[in-house]
Amino acid sequence: MVRSHAHIWFVAPAIFLMIVILLVPIGIAAVLSFTDYSLGNPGAEWVGLQNYERIFTRSTYEKMFIATFTYVGVVVPLTVGLGLGAALLIHSLNRFSDIYKTIYFLPVMAALLAMAIVWEFALHPTIGIVNSTLAQGCGTFLENWNWYARSCERTFPLWLTDKDYAIWTVAFIGVWQGFGFNMVLYLAGLTSIPRELYHAAEMDGARSAWDRFKLVTWPMLGPTTVFVVTISCIRSFQVFDTVEAFYPQGGGPSKSVYVMMFAIYEKAIQQNLMGIGAAITIIFLGFVMMLTLLQRWLVERRVHYA
Repeated sequence: MVRSHAHIWFVAPAIFLMIVILLVPIGIAAVLSFTDYSLGNPGAEWVGLQNYERIFTRSTYEKMFIATFTYVGVVVPLTVGLGLGAALLIHSLNRFSDIYKTIYFLPVMAALLAMAIVWEFALHPTIGIVNSTLAQGCGTFLENWNWYARSCERTFPLWLTDKDYAIWTVAFIGVWQGFGFNMVLYLAGLTSIPRELYHAAEMDGARSAWDRFKLVTWPMLGPTTVFVVTISCIRSFQVFDTVEAFYPQGGGPSKSVYVMMFAIYEKAIQQNLMGIGAAITIIFLGFVMMLTLLQRWLVERRVHYA
């Protein structure tokens, strides 16, 4: 019996594109990360692990890791939690649910560069609506509570230009922009839960909404949660637009918002240091690979029954 090899012709284009578009660029970046190559130079010297040594020993790159992991550590849990909360709220509504879906999803559809300009005006230290609202609130307190006067008689934070506030402000904008996407994913997961499970849980004594959530909703949302957390982590590591819009000349005050993607852009594009830029890229891909393997491990452990 002759076995047909027709299936090879169907998968060959996909394999070829994967090799050309994904594997070859990663291989080139890996090779460049061990050199001092820059565009326009006829050649490059092999520097070995020197680029990686610079990344893990110099203070500038230490700030890069701190800013990146601070952003990820703030944005991921908040976008996942708010996305789940918004999805549960909308899923429980009988009326106007489509309106709330649209409102929560609008930041996802909006161009982040345009929204960054709006946020820049809103967070302006003197004419911005945020500090104006805080000043008005302090004025109200001053009229009624004399003991509060001393705490209100101060300058409000420079949200975008103070190194103590910059990364938290950018992270807040990331949460505002990202939780609507997670809400949609959780809504898809909620609609796939069989209603019979809720009826069975109620017959077994799960009367309150918390009991139904703990016994049915949360376990059945296990695969969705793993996917949402993984996607949120990858999207958070990829943050660039907001940082570039606010701080086009460098990663914020005292490099406090010097995230990895901006570092790659600065080194490889602005300064034409392709070797160090490629090394940061490989480290970034390593983080993404670890997240992907962690997701696969959790899914294989059948997290929806955990």
